[in-house]
Amino acid sequence: MKIASWNVNSFKMRAAHVKQFLEIHQVDILGLQELKAESIDTNAFSELGYHINFVGQKAYNGVALITRTPIEILSIKLNGDDHDTQARFIEAAINKTRIINIYLPNGNPLGTEKFDYKLNWMTRLIAHARKLREQRIPFVIMGDFNIIPDEGDCHNPKAWENDALFHISARQKFRELINLGLYDCFRTLHPTDRDAFTFWDYQAGAWPRNHGIRIDHILASPLMIDRLQECFIDRNPRGWDQPSDHTPIIAHFDT
Repeated sequence: MKIASWNVNSFKMRAAHVKQFLEIHQVDILGLQELKAESIDTNAFSELGYHINFVGQKAYNGVALITRTPIEILSIKLNGDDHDTQARFIEAAINKTRIINIYLPNGNPLGTEKFDYKLNWMTRLIAHARKLREQRIPFVIMGDFNIIPDEGDCHNPKAWENDALFHISARQKFRELINLGLYDCFRTLHPTDRDAFTFWDYQAGAWPRNHGIRIDHILASPLMIDRLQECFIDRNPRGWDQPSDHTPIIAHFDT
């Protein structure tokens, strides 16, 4: 099972890029984030043999799962807050495995309700992952986490000191999630790699200078990490015409 995660920063703007990516990598499951659309064409990639399930929101957020085979959607909302209407979560069952695709809140600026929402959202995600662990269900959580886990995951840690993506409270929540017994697939196979980024800002020449950060992750439960064959970041789409500011991360599991 080959899966990938990609924040496309507008499905409408990058639909052709997504098609090109699917043609190149032939993944079984692609999780998209930041669709920025209330609705999308669910037949957009039918000629390639793919099905689309999504939860959308007008102009903001939005997540989708694009799969080779039909899947059972279990939830389009993260438990724990009945008043949360933001489109950030989709969970499916595929061959007794749970696939969870998330677009975790950015949280900026610090000291506002946006950062509180980020931390609360992470607390709810941790609670959900804990239940899956207790039930011994194999699962993967992928997506744009908006978290820089460590100093080695950004070009210039100093520049991110006062940002919600690198704030110690958010990083501690990420560590709490990992400490449930989950594994960062990329770091599991590439523990010492530096300058391995998934996001480069559009400003200040960040992309050509490789001044990036790693905030897109694929986390695997113990029953899944034993099957992990490879995990890598495909930098190429960031260099395409009118690209997203993110690039895909891909993992291959032996099923």
